[in-house]
Amino acid sequence: MSRTRTERLVNLVICLLSTRRFLTAAQIAATVPGYEHDPEDPRDHDAFQRKFERDKAELRELGVPLETGLASAFDTEHGYRIAHREYALPDIPLEPDEAAAVGIAARLWQHAGLAAAASSGLAKLRAAGIEVDPQATLGVEPVVTVDPAFGPLTAAARARRAVTFSYRVPEVDEPTVRRLQPWGVVCWQGKWYVVGHDRDRDATRCFRLSRIVGTVRAVGQSAAFTPPQDVDLIGQVAHFSGPVAKDRRATVVVRPGRAAGLRRWAIETVPGPDGDRLTIPYSDSEWLASRLVGYGADVRADGPPELRDLVIQQLKEVVTRYQPVAAGVLS
Repeated sequence: MSRTRTERLVNLVICLLSTRRFLTAAQIAATVPGYEHDPEDPRDHDAFQRKFERDKAELRELGVPLETGLASAFDTEHGYRIAHREYALPDIPLEPDEAAAVGIAARLWQHAGLAAAASSGLAKLRAAGIEVDPQATLGVEPVVTVDPAFGPLTAAARARRAVTFSYRVPEVDEPTVRRLQPWGVVCWQGKWYVVGHDRDRDATRCFRLSRIVGTVRAVGQSAAFTPPQDVDLIGQVAHFSGPVAKDRRATVVVRPGRAAGLRRWAIETVPGPDGDRLTIPYSDSEWLASRLVGYGADVRADGPPELRDLVIQQLKEVVTRYQPVAAGVLS
């Protein structure tokens, strides 16, 4: 979304929150910056109406409770307002570092495919008078990777639309087709899961996104089901995954002053001539290997051999993935 349109939407939200009566499109055009036009010019007025319709649709998509009604019994043109009771936020006092953290989170979710959710949160905070800087980094660049199934599944969950996909489990060679009413997508122990109602088994199930094979296909109509109220998606994943025991130890060498995230997980840190040697407890080798790869040359996995081999394998996959791109740039 462009900066101009973002500012116009925020101004529109503030305008509609500032009145208890319904405001007509003409009154909004005369009040909100960005809607200036000549109502006597048919083409100019049509352009305004198209812009206003798109903005209304965008606000509703972002979850803004936009109401339509008549200001009085004598009016013939419908107006618009935002219901305070459904939109109001509690007091959120944010310190400068906290506001910057919200900005970083918004950037992360934009990258992850939840642009609408991030924009909705920022719009509400700004309308409440809370300044959030999505460009703030605090020296950190947010990075998140998601599986190809992430976007289709989150979209289906928002639309309350059933999906079908092929799913492979480790103990079975061939994937099986699953039919699911998705309630939501969550991250647990570094992996993404979709939770919902399995239509074939008539029970609640969760599926790891990395095990979905091929394309997720939406089927049927939107609003076809209603998720249970107050369902704990993380709790469901934890229940099906079983208890996590961090019974293994990794030995990792990091450069001085680098890899702050890894240092927080370490149960022991020993300075050495080639860097700090960390001892990190873990349960999932693939998950830890992917985190180590993300730190690049600042980190070296010394053991156990299984973890070291996984790090080398993932680094080779990264090189293979980006070699064609680099060759194209050089040519």
